[in-house]
This record gives sequence, structure tokens and C-alpha cells, in this order.
Amino acid sequence: MNATELFTRFAASVQIAHHIPGRIRLKLAPVTLDDAERSTLAQAKGFQRVLDDIPGIRGIRLNPLARSCTVDYDASVIPPSAWGDLLEGVNSPAAGVLMTIIVDRYAEATRAQP
Repeated sequence: MNATELFTRFAASVQIAHHIPGRIRLKLAPVTLDDAERSTLAQAKGFQRVLDDIPGIRGIRLNPLARSCTVDYDASVIPPSAWGDLLEGVNSPAAGVLMTIIVDRYAEATRAQP
């Protein structure tokens, strides 16, 4: 599975809980199977490491117990509409830019792992 497919699959299990320009809180969907749950949380942690290094991302806090993730970002670098469009599968220019940044950075990070 390539990085785009992996992120698209992961994004399907995420919903926006709260969003103001510069800060978004994402909620991971509940999963009934333990292995799938661990996999979703592992993917979230993997994407957290990726997003930490993206220009425009100021900080990320993952809360596995609450199944939530808060991303603080620079709204002048990442348009606020990019998050909703990306997670809803809307093919907008803003979502395309954010998806490209995430997928490229994720691919770099996974190639760098031993």
C-alpha cells in the first residue's frame, strides 16, 4: 500500500471534533477489534511523527485514551479549509497541497527507517 492509499484509509477513520484557524482537534473513530484499534493508533502515531516535521505545523498532541489528536498549525501556511476538504475527500487545491505535503513527508520518513 502506498502512502496516499495509507493516508486515505486512515483519514476515513478520523473526524473533525473542533476547528478554529490555527488549531484543529481530530477524533479517531472507535474500533471494535483490538488489532484494528492498535493499528489505527499506530498509524496516528506514525502520522504524528510525519506532521511534526511539516512546515506550518507548530505542534501535535495525540491522546490515545481519548482517541483524539490536536494539531496547532500556522493558518497562513496551511489554509484552514485544507483539513476539512482533505478528510472529506474534496478535491480542492488546498486539500491537494496538504495531501502532497503529508504523503511526501510520510514517504521520506518511512524510507529513512531501518
